[in-house]
Amino acid sequence: MRAIKPLLLILLATTACHASAKPAAEFVPQWAKSAVWYQVFPDRFRNGDPSNDPTVADIAGADPMEPPKQWRVHPWGSDWYQLQDYEKANGEPELWKHMQRRRYGGDLQGIIDKLDYLKDLGINAIYLNPVFDSPSHHKYDGASYHHIDPNFGPDPKGDRALMAKENPGDPKTWVWTKADELALTLIAEAHKRGIRVIFDGVFNHMGFNSFALQDVRRNKMKSPYLSWFTIKNFDDPVSGVQFDYEGWWGNKSLPELREDAKGIVSGPKAYIFAATERWMNPKGKGTQHGIDGWRLDVAYMVAHPFWKDWRRHVKAINPEAYLTAEIVNTPDVVKPYLQGDEFDAEMQYNFAFTAAEFLFNEGKYGITAREFDRKLAELRTLYPPGVAYVNQNLFGSHDTNRIGSYIVNRTLGNFRDWGKWFQMSQPINNPEFSVRKPNASELQLQKLFVVLQMTYVGAPMVYYGDEVGMWGGNDPDDRKPMIWPDIAYEKERALPRQNLRPESEADTVVQNLELHAFYRKLIGIRNAHPALQIGSYRTLLADNGDEVFAYERHAGGETLWVILNNSASQRRVRLPRGNFDEFEDLLNDRTYVGQRPEVEFTVPAKQAAVLRANRIPLNAGPVKK
Repeated sequence: MRAIKPLLLILLATTACHASAKPAAEFVPQWAKSAVWYQVFPDRFRNGDPSNDPTVADIAGADPMEPPKQWRVHPWGSDWYQLQDYEKANGEPELWKHMQRRRYGGDLQGIIDKLDYLKDLGINAIYLNPVFDSPSHHKYDGASYHHIDPNFGPDPKGDRALMAKENPGDPKTWVWTKADELALTLIAEAHKRGIRVIFDGVFNHMGFNSFALQDVRRNKMKSPYLSWFTIKNFDDPVSGVQFDYEGWWGNKSLPELREDAKGIVSGPKAYIFAATERWMNPKGKGTQHGIDGWRLDVAYMVAHPFWKDWRRHVKAINPEAYLTAEIVNTPDVVKPYLQGDEFDAEMQYNFAFTAAEFLFNEGKYGITAREFDRKLAELRTLYPPGVAYVNQNLFGSHDTNRIGSYIVNRTLGNFRDWGKWFQMSQPINNPEFSVRKPNASELQLQKLFVVLQMTYVGAPMVYYGDEVGMWGGNDPDDRKPMIWPDIAYEKERALPRQNLRPESEADTVVQNLELHAFYRKLIGIRNAHPALQIGSYRTLLADNGDEVFAYERHAGGETLWVILNNSASQRRVRLPRGNFDEFEDLLNDRTYVGQRPEVEFTVPAKQAAVLRANRIPLNAGPVKK
């Protein structure tokens, strides 16, 4: 095995990203640098209260908008692609319609019940996909922003009766439903455990069931909400013309809120501002009782002036609130949103793209260690100070294939080619995308990513279930129900076209406890070492030939080295030891002693080391190697 050339180390050591406790130029909330995020998709996370499960009436208005002939809550442990009898009775050939209609009964009580699970994993921040009143499983088609979906709370019928008595356009009439109160309980219980909570803000569009759109539909030109939308036609029984309006990407279940040069117009803007304050300072009792920030859906589709005004509003309520945006685009397009007057951070898909190109891809889709180093440096230095440390470093989400399934299908294309890969990674549309469970070697690649994610600059975000080995292609397959040990799951044998794999090829659906333990260990290492949260960054090594990448994180008196061996062979790595005498491998429970002027490490293929550099006191005893 080739040793690393010291000259290369000197050249690469110039790439650095430094941070102090709180430089004056920083505008980001400092707590977000130490966040380990966990993304929860509520309907698919945990059914904590079966009594509130939705009915067929509760899904009216969501895609597909035609009512089903038969419907019921879907069995949590059923084979994902296997159509149930009630689905077959609907007689529809399009699989996506069945998938969109499915509801599994996940709710807020289920999240509360599993807060201790998240705490044990090491999670200290939760991003909730939309929880507001909505008929869909994803809830990006909000009927309102000021009420939690009644089916997420303990009394759906009572909540809807209470909501019907208010004027939704007048915040003075707003009531607190039992679902709303349960959301406050969730926030309180999370805060007791040291876990922050942010909500998903979907302010570009509402849903077909929106109180405002339905009022326009009923009252036409007399509606006080007429200016909220771009209306094309009203219903006209004489001519047969039907009610029509501008929908998000033409989707009629997602009516867009109208914008002018200043962004979202005054009517819906005032409503959004009022709903924002409701959840950040509930009942005026103080921000400690409210959410800790927001994730903003399709932020790039709302004009900058709106976000600037909204940020001022948010920060006036809680200066420490965290604002992160969904802007899936090239870094130069993202940059204007992160200048201190709009968002604090982004869901950093460019980190995911770059990691995939180095760790998973080969040939025309792959990049070398040095190119990996260059692209990471571009992302670290692109934004004002502090932003790189609070960006959400993710791989999977509700809008992408899961990391395990990407690795299985990594030869099909490049994740960075977002539009093409988005379509290519949907098994219901692409028969070439494999839906099988990742094997051991593929899960080892996932572990390599987890080491990078938990030790690199930025706030890692885990998509629910990735830590127990869940797999799936893009929407809807990335939204399977969470795997829990107390639920019996059928083997996955059915395929998207309703043919069956041989029984011998069926995938067993159980928690991968070994992978869970790996996530837990890496998250624990991150949480225990401030250098991995707020520390400076320095590249130690980017070796194209050996495919080894190493970097240093430093804060205060603590220094950690991370070594990633991305090759298919074991590598022997030598690095200048500087003033350090021993190196404790926190990941693999080994200790190395420096031999002047270098220290040598052996890293197995597709594995990593996380080393804490120490100085041995003069009176210390012998150190085991």
